[in-house]
Amino acid sequence: MPAQRHREVALSVFSRFTGQNAVLVLLTLLVGTIAVAPLGRLALSALFDGDGFAVERLTKLFSRPQTSAALVNTLIIATLSTIASLVIGVVFAVVMVFTDLKHKSALVFAFVLPLMIPPQVTAMAWIQAFSPSSPVLGMLGMAMEPGSRHPLYSMTGMVLLLGVYNAPLVYLSLQASLRRLPLNLAEAARAAGASPARTVFTVLLPLARGGILAAASLSFVSAIGNFGIQAMLGIPGRVPTLMTQIYQQVNNIGPSALPNMAMLSIVLVALTVTAVLMANWAASRADTRIDLGTNRLTVALGVYTWPVMSLLWGYMIVSLLLPLSALVQTSLVPAFGLSLSAETFTLKNYTAALFNQPILRDALKTSLWLTSVSVVILTVIAVLLGYFLTWRKGPLVRVLQFCTDAAYALPGVSLGVALILIFLRPLPIFDVSLYGTAWIILIAYVAGFFALALRPVLSGYQQIDRNLEEAAQVAGASWGRRMVEIIFPLVAPAATASAILVFMSAINEIQTSIMLISSSARTLGPMIIFLEDGGASTLAAAVGCLMVLGILAIMLITSMFSRYLPERVLPWQF
Repeated sequence: MPAQRHREVALSVFSRFTGQNAVLVLLTLLVGTIAVAPLGRLALSALFDGDGFAVERLTKLFSRPQTSAALVNTLIIATLSTIASLVIGVVFAVVMVFTDLKHKSALVFAFVLPLMIPPQVTAMAWIQAFSPSSPVLGMLGMAMEPGSRHPLYSMTGMVLLLGVYNAPLVYLSLQASLRRLPLNLAEAARAAGASPARTVFTVLLPLARGGILAAASLSFVSAIGNFGIQAMLGIPGRVPTLMTQIYQQVNNIGPSALPNMAMLSIVLVALTVTAVLMANWAASRADTRIDLGTNRLTVALGVYTWPVMSLLWGYMIVSLLLPLSALVQTSLVPAFGLSLSAETFTLKNYTAALFNQPILRDALKTSLWLTSVSVVILTVIAVLLGYFLTWRKGPLVRVLQFCTDAAYALPGVSLGVALILIFLRPLPIFDVSLYGTAWIILIAYVAGFFALALRPVLSGYQQIDRNLEEAAQVAGASWGRRMVEIIFPLVAPAATASAILVFMSAINEIQTSIMLISSSARTLGPMIIFLEDGGASTLAAAVGCLMVLGILAIMLITSMFSRYLPERVLPWQF
């Protein structure tokens, strides 16, 4: 009997061990495939031909003026737009965190809203805002003369728009660092006679330089990978970037351009990885780990309250209301360029977008089912992965951490090129081709939004007390039972927030799907560019307005139930 008892205990321990570790191994293989396989396929196609290392082809590629121009433009635009977004985002974060300004929740919601809008819609709205028929500029007598060159079709326009678009990223990345700064140093500076402004800019912000560098890295990476704005402004403005060159070459030349475009994709990946590594290195050297208190400095604005409030809401009007008003006006007239009046008012663009355009209807249906399936897959993976990344240690966990970081380093267009290379030929054994089908877009969504799905879940795990799970483990509950009955309910709010963010991002995605869609598999995001290029600007504006309304509705409904979610897991929460 004792031997039988020992055997049962051993089997129980073994089953629990292998069950948990089997999931860990499977996750490592899955995440490793998602993150590493595209990078490996890009490198293989970029660096090697049938005869070995592709020296001659690569030499020709990088000796072309178009390649050097695209690379230089990409670096200039990303750098200058990062500086612009840093200025805007840092100022907004300082005001939100360190002052007693009222109505902060509304300000944060309005400030973050442009980030939630698809970049191609944002670009189209700004293009129409500065057109001769602009409603706001027309009332001010500042509208462009008909026939003049559009000011946004330039490098300056791309820098401006990317800077405004990425400013919320800077705020979201920096505000957490500012909240953790100690009050004691600020009190010492104030006691020494320093003004509130001097205290913030000479004491507190230097302590947050690690967070500022991280925010700069995030903005730089986002600027490099923002295909929507680069395509809508750069292609008609003849300002080539690596992103737009990859897209145009693959679409104009076809599969024969893939090896060279794989090399340009590797360059994009190298820029992204370099930016992240440099920021992490600088942040680690600059990180001042001081724990002298938990309160924060709160500066009373006093007589400056209304001027500061006016400046902030003025920025919201210029960055949000001006472009969106132009977009709405364009959607309500029968032809682009007409002014909105009682005679020109029409809803036919919305009727066409909702009921009379089979292409748009099919694109919406495809986007909905692809997004829904992606959300389910990514939520399950994120919950399982979050458990191991938060509470387990070991070599496999370190591999998992590396793979999750690698998944973030692949821009959308580069991922699209990699998946074309992987699935261009039929799958071995099955002899089935995924290229040109919706399934390759589903794979792209799972790979592309993996990092986004994981972040809220990791934040949720960090707020969970593990004592309940450990107590269940002591009571003999298996790992699977603990996950289903204890962990899943506790992490469900964070997983819900993760699902919402992935859904909002994927439903209008353009970066990867623009490379993968076909006549039999269209998605909603790229339709804006196709409609605009085809001359259907009013229909494109109506589709863009419907996208904005959908995103705004999701944000408002989610905000109503935000008390059930982990604190600040939603980007627009204050």
